[in-house]
Amino acid sequence: MRSMKHIFRSTALALAGGLVVMPPAMAAGSGATAPVNALDDALISTMKSALAGQKFQTRYDALEPVVKQTYNLPEVTKNSVGFLWSTLPASQQSELVDLFTQFTVSSYVSQFNSYNGQTLSIIPPAKPLGQKEIIETKLSSDGGGVELDYVVANSNNAWKIDDVLLNGTISQVAVHASDFASLVKSGDASQLISALKTKIIALQNS
Repeated sequence: MRSMKHIFRSTALALAGGLVVMPPAMAAGSGATAPVNALDDALISTMKSALAGQKFQTRYDALEPVVKQTYNLPEVTKNSVGFLWSTLPASQQSELVDLFTQFTVSSYVSQFNSYNGQTLSIIPPAKPLGQKEIIETKLSSDGGGVELDYVVANSNNAWKIDDVLLNGTISQVAVHASDFASLVKSGDASQLISALKTKIIALQNS
């Protein structure tokens, strides 16, 4: 598996220039930690499936429902596009949410592609961030560990991930917003849509 720093940055889309079984109601945890526990378990299973020789599409199909359940993907997509989101037609907003979902899952499957005994664990306690919470996690392996933190918010009585922080500071949403800025114009995200489609194909063929 590539370094977590590379994994995180690769999902930023520098475009300007066994199977995972999800238990009901995210039984892997409770409260704010539930989505992070569920995603961590799914990512470890994805890595083990890659080691077992499962094809990309099989791993994608297993991970997709977990990502959809643990992330607030409409909110993440909106914030990643930035302030021009409200100017886009509903059809493009809907397509972007769908593509961003595919991009997120494909990025995870492409990057979490081997297993050598790594573990993902939550480091308590959760840290308050206004009405949200930061859930700290650590990816540990024989070569050391990398901190990867999740910002979670309670939406419609369910905690969901709406940002990821590398080393507790670098916001994935902010990186996306910076990279996407040149690809979105007021009322038109066709360039971003095209770029996302191209990137998804590249990830799935990696």
